[in-house]
Amino acid sequence: MRNIFNEVGSLDKKCYEKFSLNEELLMEHAALALKKDIKKNIKAFDSSVLIVCGVGNNGADGVTLARLLQNEYKNIHIYIPFELKSKMAILQYKRLKLLGLNCIKDLNKVKKVDCIVDCLFGSGLNKPLNEETNTIIDKLNEFNSYKIACDIPSGIDNKGVIKTTAFKANKTITMGALKLSLFTDSSKEYIGKLKVANLGVSDIIYENDSNMFLLEKKDLKLPFRDTKNSHKGSFGHACVVVGCKKGAGVIASSAAFNFGAGLVTAIVHEELQLPYYIMQSHKLPSNVTAIALGMGLGLYDKNELKQILNTNVAKVIDADLFYEELLLDYLNQEIILTPHPKEFCSLLSLAKLADIDIDTLQNNRFEYVKMFCKKYPKVTLLLKGANVIICQNDKLYVNTLGTSALSKGGSGDVLSGLIVALLAQGYNYLQSAINASLAHTLVAKKFQGNNYALTPKDLIKGIKSL
Repeated sequence: MRNIFNEVGSLDKKCYEKFSLNEELLMEHAALALKKDIKKNIKAFDSSVLIVCGVGNNGADGVTLARLLQNEYKNIHIYIPFELKSKMAILQYKRLKLLGLNCIKDLNKVKKVDCIVDCLFGSGLNKPLNEETNTIIDKLNEFNSYKIACDIPSGIDNKGVIKTTAFKANKTITMGALKLSLFTDSSKEYIGKLKVANLGVSDIIYENDSNMFLLEKKDLKLPFRDTKNSHKGSFGHACVVVGCKKGAGVIASSAAFNFGAGLVTAIVHEELQLPYYIMQSHKLPSNVTAIALGMGLGLYDKNELKQILNTNVAKVIDADLFYEELLLDYLNQEIILTPHPKEFCSLLSLAKLADIDIDTLQNNRFEYVKMFCKKYPKVTLLLKGANVIICQNDKLYVNTLGTSALSKGGSGDVLSGLIVALLAQGYNYLQSAINASLAHTLVAKKFQGNNYALTPKDLIKGIKSL
């Protein structure tokens, strides 16, 4: 689990004021990190490297890199399309000229290049790109080269929004620490592999405390059965409410059983053909320890819903319930909500927090998640997307391990089943959401078939092999 920050300017400032490090020293380390990656991936001396530099300190990183790469490759192309503005950029350019390195004037004359380094803008971009910059980025994207973004791909602004176009990187080397703007759904298409450059001090010294975190594979805590003296009741009794679209409930029930719940009961109005290990009942059993409801619910009797929601056990809510006003009565208690963007828009509207469309939400996912969890601090919210956001009170977690293979009907039902299984076994609400999400995405990542072919059955099968 790694810290995420809204910005790192304050962290750089701490280095200057508290540890007597200066801007120039940090910049040298930033350029060294870029150089190290280039040398690792571009080995032949007769290769060519194109470094495109902006007017500020991101551009200064690129100019510094050009100096460090002198004589490492046969052709080093430096392109600075606009007049330099920052003191460090001007200083680094002066050094470059003294060493006899010259800039190219016309990007169109570069026909082939092995590596491109985008140093146009850093994570502080706060305005739309002009037409000339858009043209430059589009031209860079046309090259069949190994592409590195310095700090963040140019075109992604400080909120992670892409107004027009963005540099599509194979790898992003971000400076000092992780920034929140790297983890929006829209930016995921452009980031590539992500690496943090050390700027001359350890993470422990450089970083401050944070309440935002990037989840990693090693954070997964599976429900291994360490207790030898146990029985099926030792591992909880998960119940899944099966609605009109029965397949959703069946999928969730199977996922819950395969993720360790000792007992699983489908709450049904009519007998179904279920796997032999899933029990069926018209009512909640007395020993229920966790409930999943909402998936495939459809038209369900409101009084029954209230009776289920009033049961004093852990619950995960999904899908159709995010359109029901009665859900508002339960948001001041501990509960897990797992909406996708359209459902979350409905939930925000019901809660009278915002009346927005999906595009508005997607451009401000973190803002609206934080807004919701500030109003309902006991709720654990899991917002689905290309990057999953999990938030409880003021703590926010991002899971970037998902793939487009999960963009299939039934994937969310599997997730609900995994969450209710962990709740039933005694994981707390936040632990259940985090570990179920990690398991869900890691199984999809390990899937051996074509990424368009993943089914809920594949996900459930994969859970057994984590």
